Amino acid sequence: MRIAPSILSADFANLEAELRTISSSDLIHVDVMDGHFVPNLTIGAPVVARLQEITTVPLDVHLMIENPERWAGSYAETGASSVTFHLEAATNPKEVISQIRSSGSKVGIAIKPGTAFEDVSGLVEFADMLLVMTVEPGFGGQGLIESVIPKITQAREFIKAQGLEVSVQVDGGVGLANIANLARAGADTFVAGSAVFSELNRNDRIAELRLLAESI
Repeated sequence: MRIAPSILSADFANLEAELRTISSSDLIHVDVMDGHFVPNLTIGAPVVARLQEITTVPLDVHLMIENPERWAGSYAETGASSVTFHLEAATNPKEVISQIRSSGSKVGIAIKPGTAFEDVSGLVEFADMLLVMTVEPGFGGQGLIESVIPKITQAREFIKAQGLEVSVQVDGGVGLANIANLARAGADTFVAGSAVFSELNRNDRIAELRLLAESI
């Protein structure tokens, strides 16, 4: 069970200090938004590369951008542990997968709440992680969409039946009240933004979340 705090909820003016407060996390989730695929705008590859230099925690880069065929490789080249792109944004998903893997990063594929698991099932074997969005991508602090939970179970059952080693990540509205239920549904990697960064002692909150996920 891996906890990946999202820096979307961090103080962007003090990111180096903010990263030190989540040193016990398994991954650091970095949301990249282009203002086109989603209506928000965050950071680009140069900032991701700099983040890579100031933390020893692996970076989990989530690309919420159009045309990942053009850009995904540059994010993988920053040294990020994993780079996730959206199925809905890709014209040629296998090309994106190849670019990310050839640049040295693990591959994640994300699907929005309204995208059926069947739309991505044929690509799961080529990925290291499937990200099931539990909110509409673009903004932090949203409430989890409960109707997405059966899709998490569907994904986990498919992965198990196929004998694949693919993580199932959830992102959006994850907190103390629901993380155990999400783990029970089949998730093993949890993106938490405000649930972590709203706390004074963030490493304690990460430990609480991990303990709840492992308690199932």
